[in-house]
Amino acid sequence: MAMLMRTDPFRELDRLTQQFFGATGTPTRPAVMPMDAYRSGEEFVVHFDLPGVSPDSIDLDVERNVLTVKAERSPEYGEGADVQVAERPRGVFSRQLFLGESLDAEHIKASYDAGVLTVRIPIAEQAKPRRIAIQGGGEAKQINP
Repeated sequence: MAMLMRTDPFRELDRLTQQFFGATGTPTRPAVMPMDAYRSGEEFVVHFDLPGVSPDSIDLDVERNVLTVKAERSPEYGEGADVQVAERPRGVFSRQLFLGESLDAEHIKASYDAGVLTVRIPIAEQAKPRRIAIQGGGEAKQINP
């Protein structure tokens, strides 16, 4: 049973192509948001790398089991600066994750520390294993599913 599903690969490819080539058709540097995702006990944990992003610019939204993370990193230099090298991605970062039915999207928690956004999504109660009593022969037995 999948707990977390990534976006449709073809839609993701279209998005990356637009980011890479931009509206003018000339290559630009894509705004990336690398992530790690894993299950830890009774919750699913996702870490997003967002170094240099102000916590105020991070927007986390859940709608119809789709988690959307948006953030913006602005340049640290002023308009009159004579920029020699500009390799760090800046602008708007966005990532969508489709949450499986086994996750409790109503109780998501998020924190931001040292450039890493951590999102914790509890496993839904109905998705947790439980014992089922079986009646028969005058005595009840417990079975683990």
